[in-house]
Amino acid sequence: MAKPGETFETDRQTLEIEEREMTESMDRPQRLRQNARWRALVRETTVQPSDLVWPLFVKAGSERPTPVTSMPGVEQRCVDDVLELAERAEALGLGGLLLFGIPDHKDERGSSAWDPDGPVPAAIRAIKKATPELLVWADVCLCEYTSHGHCGLLDGERIDGDATLPLLARAAVEYARAGADAVAPSDMFDGRVAHIREALDEEDFSMTPIVSYAVKYASSLYGPFRDAAGSSLVHGDRRSHQMDPANAREALREAWLDSAEDADVLMVKPASYYLDVISAVRRSADRPVAAYQVSGEYSMIKAAAANGWLDERAVAVESLLAIRRAGADCIVTYFAPDVAPWLLEG
Repeated sequence: MAKPGETFETDRQTLEIEEREMTESMDRPQRLRQNARWRALVRETTVQPSDLVWPLFVKAGSERPTPVTSMPGVEQRCVDDVLELAERAEALGLGGLLLFGIPDHKDERGSSAWDPDGPVPAAIRAIKKATPELLVWADVCLCEYTSHGHCGLLDGERIDGDATLPLLARAAVEYARAGADAVAPSDMFDGRVAHIREALDEEDFSMTPIVSYAVKYASSLYGPFRDAAGSSLVHGDRRSHQMDPANAREALREAWLDSAEDADVLMVKPASYYLDVISAVRRSADRPVAAYQVSGEYSMIKAAAANGWLDERAVAVESLLAIRRAGADCIVTYFAPDVAPWLLEG
């Protein structure tokens, strides 16, 4: 017969043995996190400078750089000043530049968009002469060039996307003629990729890729960009042609249509609030996927860091990792010149 307490002691010992056996056989993910070398070796997602494209705002004339107050560290630059930034991008190993133009003349048609002496064609020629290997994308839209700020021609107060397509194609051809490595239509009008592709092919630019803003939302995060590009609207909004932020399935339809029209790269814009969309497009698309970390995403991090609320370096890198993890092959970001040295430092 067991003595008092003997049964309890036996049960306790049995539990200790079982607990020790379970602990010894436990799956321990922490084993591969215990030091920096292990974490680097098994890291699933990385960001390299070559994954990043730096957006630049090129203005007409030869004035000094104009700071964009709502985007700390971002400036409007004339063509000569842009060369300095291009050389910096080349030295940092960035994936390329994305150029937006700020003309000295605006009209209802946005005719400065296809002016061969306009800021973007002039900048492309200068950059390709100074840094021929650096990839240069040219944004294709009329919003920076129209007196009313809309992306296309107006019929009364209605935006006429179909009538705008030949003008977008004309601008794209002019950028290709200047030496652009890619044209990037951002207007979101139906059929513009096919129209631009046909125009490029007819002018012997069949090897010029189209980086399509395939999934561009009518987002509230573009405010600082309007300051940078001088594209604020006189009236109305862009909801008739840019996507409703509530929709995700529609994004796959847009991406499929642009693929069918022979877009070479599909862009999702914005990025951080639309990681689910980036992921869905990546799973369904057979083309490279880009994401645009837009002005509002950039400025929010900058503002929080300036107030001491966040570590800018840590948050900027983490935000880019999240975008890459969602499936973006490359990222357009204003952080590119700041983040590249951080990445190289490890």
